[in-house]
Amino acid sequence: MYRRILLIVQRSNGDVFLSSPLVERLHESYPEAKIDMLVNRDTLAIAKTLPHIETVHTYDYGWKKMGFFERVQKEIGLAKSIFGGYDLAVNLTASDRSVLYARIAGKRAVSCVEKEPVKSWWKRLVLSAHFDFDPQRHIVEHTHMPLKLLGIEPKKMEVHAMVPEAAKEELKDLPFDTSAPFLIFHPSAQYDYKIYPKELRDRLLKMLSGLDIPVAVTGGPGGIDMRISSELPDLPNIYNLIGKTSLAGYMALCEKSKAYIGMDTLNMHIAAALNRRVFAIFGPTLPQIWSPWCNELQRATKLSAPVQSYGNITIFQADMPCVACGKAGCDDRHGRSDCLYAIDPHTIFNEVKRWLNESA
Repeated sequence: MYRRILLIVQRSNGDVFLSSPLVERLHESYPEAKIDMLVNRDTLAIAKTLPHIETVHTYDYGWKKMGFFERVQKEIGLAKSIFGGYDLAVNLTASDRSVLYARIAGKRAVSCVEKEPVKSWWKRLVLSAHFDFDPQRHIVEHTHMPLKLLGIEPKKMEVHAMVPEAAKEELKDLPFDTSAPFLIFHPSAQYDYKIYPKELRDRLLKMLSGLDIPVAVTGGPGGIDMRISSELPDLPNIYNLIGKTSLAGYMALCEKSKAYIGMDTLNMHIAAALNRRVFAIFGPTLPQIWSPWCNELQRATKLSAPVQSYGNITIFQADMPCVACGKAGCDDRHGRSDCLYAIDPHTIFNEVKRWLNESA
């Protein structure tokens, strides 16, 4: 029925990665269809790892810093590249821009919209079909909503990560044996308000160092990652790989690891998709939307608790009445998150150690 499909996900790396179950189901339902994506420029790397995606169009927020005419030229160029080119456009975000992209791209346009009619009345008029954004719905469940509107029966809700074969070459020269058990510790995130404080992080690393098992500290080449890299203590069994692997290389490394320990970020979702044991440190992030997805149980969690486990997932949060608030730091302006300072590294370590002893 549909020969060309455009999937629009103009949000974070996590949103793009967790759209993979929808891509899989669209491919199964329309095996002859060419599936393209439209994402923000800063999520291009993860979009390229998704299976069944051919062309990835990008919108760059950096265009806003350009002069008026140059910016308009860029915007028009993107619009022209997708205009009328698809039988079906599916948009997972409710922003005005992404809805308009869906409408001009697809003969049929299906999109998420805001529940409030004052914001979304015109979107409901121009779209072929729509579904409401629900702030209590997990992102994986959110990505399945268009299937109902397309008359496609949802199957198992599982998230999978495709590790490129070439990425495994990056593991050859690492300073530890990846064929033997090792752990991943991922201390960084896109924003400072999601990062475990240095003092507590150092104490946790010192305890993990005493397990006598290699711990690969991972991260990208960004400014926050590089700052953390420069702050890491020199400890036995702790290997600093920050900035030393590509995203695909991280996926290959994660596939080999026993467990992921670290922040709630894209790398956590990749670890869960690879069915690794996950120990996730959450600050203000809402678990009902962003908790790691357990493929075995086909669910995440909707609860906040100091320590909770389901399937292969354990989540740590502060025991505070405001947790989880969903804000960007306590001031909601990317400032300090007090809740992250209230998570005892001993609690994290004890859970990891207990699991290692039980799985030995």
